[in-house]
Amino acid sequence: MKVIIALASTPRSLAGVPRHAINLTRCLLSRPEISEVHLIAAPWQTGFAREASPMSDSRFNLHAAHIGSNTVSRNLWYYNQLPVLAQQLSADLVHLAYPVPVRSGAFQCPTVVTLHDLYPYDIPENFGFPKVWVSRAILRQCLRNVDAIACVSNFTLSRLQDLDKQLARKASVVPNSVERDPRPEDMAAPVECAGHPFVLCVAQHRRNKNISLALRAFHALLRSGERPLSTRFLLVGNQGPETSAIRGLAASLGITKNIVELTGISDAQLQWCYRNCLLLVAPSAIEGFGLPVAEALLAGCPVVCSDIPAFREVGNSNCLYFSLGARQVDLLTDAMSKALRMPVPKATSLPKFSTQVIGHQYLNLYRAQFPTEQIDVGITHVPYEISTERPFPL
Repeated sequence: MKVIIALASTPRSLAGVPRHAINLTRCLLSRPEISEVHLIAAPWQTGFAREASPMSDSRFNLHAAHIGSNTVSRNLWYYNQLPVLAQQLSADLVHLAYPVPVRSGAFQCPTVVTLHDLYPYDIPENFGFPKVWVSRAILRQCLRNVDAIACVSNFTLSRLQDLDKQLARKASVVPNSVERDPRPEDMAAPVECAGHPFVLCVAQHRRNKNISLALRAFHALLRSGERPLSTRFLLVGNQGPETSAIRGLAASLGITKNIVELTGISDAQLQWCYRNCLLLVAPSAIEGFGLPVAEALLAGCPVVCSDIPAFREVGNSNCLYFSLGARQVDLLTDAMSKALRMPVPKATSLPKFSTQVIGHQYLNLYRAQFPTEQIDVGITHVPYEISTERPFPL
């Protein structure tokens, strides 16, 4: 089976969607039934994609999409050019790494999209107005025109069922793949982290990440005298709508010198951060999955996180949870204090997110998009009519 994974997107570093696409590539290449994987990235993404992808596998191919850096150019490429590329590569299936415009009937093979979350509906503040309406329209159009939807968690599937039960009928849950990093312990540390104990927060600067809540709790922890004033708060993630508010809050609390912002660090450096931090704090109000929580557990990092469904799915009883709402700053501060007094945990095993397990789940999902007789003799590139559903409700 020849599979295209369409990654081309805005991030210029290994953020959530690129990490998902590259991990998906590894999952598919773990299956002998996959003859070729073509990863399509934006020109500004090919560098980190090449570094993180399994380039040694002869079945893997990395392509740069001919798109501009603006949203309109990217959406037009997905709508008009990706179907042409899929036909040129004789793809048996196209997997979209996130919701993008899909022209009904344009593809001659089945299409699958990964649905990470319903943020355009749940957190409109992440987008602002009127961009949120455009994001909702693209989400509706994509989910309506693809053949299958892969939700990264049961929570994401439940949100889709709440919003449109008919579309949810072609959705199933296939979690993100996350495995322990095999690299040695003595990896290079980011220069900014050297010589200081630090609390780690891996999050884009967006409203749902609740970074301001984490900063208030960190400030309270310093004031309590439980941690030395030299302790750092390391924020790893791309800037966004909340960047100014985050920096303003740090200044008002008098902890600007304690805050270290990092973007675009390598996978190896991120793993070093997990292995050497005091703890990971993840105070999100809502998430589709919770990749940093899973990565931290695999690295043997203490995890303090908000008690939300996605984190419970990933962390089970391996995290220290706190409740959002009334007294949330105090509750988070107390949870962080408790975590710092506990013995350092051993690395957690998460076999349900392994490459082999997730690869098997994706292969089953792909096979379900073809007639039985094609599966028996091996998939071949044949014309395929895309199904349509009713519009996604506002």
